Amino acid sequence: MSADDTQSRLISETIAAVLAEGTAAALVTLMELPVTGTSKLRVGAKLLLRDTGERVSSLGDSELNDAVARHARTFLASREEARSHMMDELAPELEKFRGARVLYERIEGEPRLVVCGAGHVGAALARLGALVGYRVTLIDDRAEFVDREAFGLEEGKRIDLVQAEDWASATRDAVGKGRGVSVAIVTRGHKQDEDCLRALIAVAPDYVGMIGSKRRTNIVLEKLREEGANEDGLKRVRAPIGLDIGAVSPEEVALAILAEIVAERRGGQGAPLSSWRRV
Repeated sequence: MSADDTQSRLISETIAAVLAEGTAAALVTLMELPVTGTSKLRVGAKLLLRDTGERVSSLGDSELNDAVARHARTFLASREEARSHMMDELAPELEKFRGARVLYERIEGEPRLVVCGAGHVGAALARLGALVGYRVTLIDDRAEFVDREAFGLEEGKRIDLVQAEDWASATRDAVGKGRGVSVAIVTRGHKQDEDCLRALIAVAPDYVGMIGSKRRTNIVLEKLREEGANEDGLKRVRAPIGLDIGAVSPEEVALAILAEIVAERRGGQGAPLSSWRRV
């Protein structure tokens, strides 16, 4: 097996591990060579940079590896799927790489949405989330609400229906490590909300939102605060959940919730794109 084959195998194995663990990585590919030419470099060389700092393979030069690695954390935090950079921009002090171009690509598992509560809003949100491309888990303690036939769910659809014997355990099992997971708590009452949220605070998913009025959500948050729940975790909870679009119907409420989830994932502001024109 050649050195290139070995490096490709290591990259493939590491990517598989990243996806299985629910973590993230940046795959950097050398797209253009420096103007002056560097014999050790070749177009197509790849370096995989995990969010843990681990490096797999090489672009062919240790200084080049270090330079692109310094930018990897910024790229992953940007939430972009891919972006190319001239090395003049990333490391202007390294003149020997002037004219080189690298491509950053995000390696991350498919986004997941966990919906706690399969009432009208929860069911609408699950369907909409699956349509947008999320792998959805819909949880409820009422068997008839998560029955595949009653729900009208065909085989192969991207929604997993879970009957919860215990809300906290079912929520923890569905969320796992929390990376790449958004959770919407849309249950039918305070008790169920508390059980779900209590299970989520320590896990810290990418997004946690809870439906209800300001009064209802404050009651739940204050109850957990009195129990000693992590304050930073409580502050991250979006409650009431969703963007203010004047939603009325369950489907509109689901749209408002998913819009906020997408904005959080992509780094959007939730403001009208046309606002600059009116100003």
